[in-house]
Amino acid sequence: MGLLVMILGLIVFFGVHTLTIQRKLRAQVIAATGEGGYKIGYALASFAGLALIIWGFAHYRAAGMWPIWEPPTFLKHVTVALMLPAVIMVVASYIRGRIYTTLKHPMLTGIKLWAAAHLLANGDLGSIILFGSFLAWAVYDRISLKSRSDAGAPPIPVGGPGNDLIAIAVGIVAYLALAFAFHPVVIGVPVVGA
Repeated sequence: MGLLVMILGLIVFFGVHTLTIQRKLRAQVIAATGEGGYKIGYALASFAGLALIIWGFAHYRAAGMWPIWEPPTFLKHVTVALMLPAVIMVVASYIRGRIYTTLKHPMLTGIKLWAAAHLLANGDLGSIILFGSFLAWAVYDRISLKSRSDAGAPPIPVGGPGNDLIAIAVGIVAYLALAFAFHPVVIGVPVVGA
């Protein structure tokens, strides 16, 4: 049951995120609901999808995961190492500097790295579906950016190397919080010693 709820959550979450890629449909929804209505609906649907993903995955794990393959232990260490640059990339999409200008889309690059790293460390069906979906969506979104005529959001100013240092510092703090607080408490899996 948990796996089905997680899949439903993925459909809701990526469905609403794919709406932003479909510019004509997005414009129609905004015309019908107004900018505020669109943003509220988008946020609520995203949150609902994310809640279903988390709840479904937690119940799937509690009921007993379905192993597909057994990753070697060293891949778990590779995943821990890859997560630091992934988090920094996501932060750099908001605190823009040279990391942002070099990668162009650090949020999507960070999501792809996060998903690929977790696919290395997890060989069960639920994890493959979860992280594989995020990886596939990020690749699809990145490809779709080439055909979009607008940025889709107000531009965030791009700074210099100082912003990169701030993004790295914030990324390190966020990485440590995720590794030592969020992951063991919310996910139920310790990062160190896993």
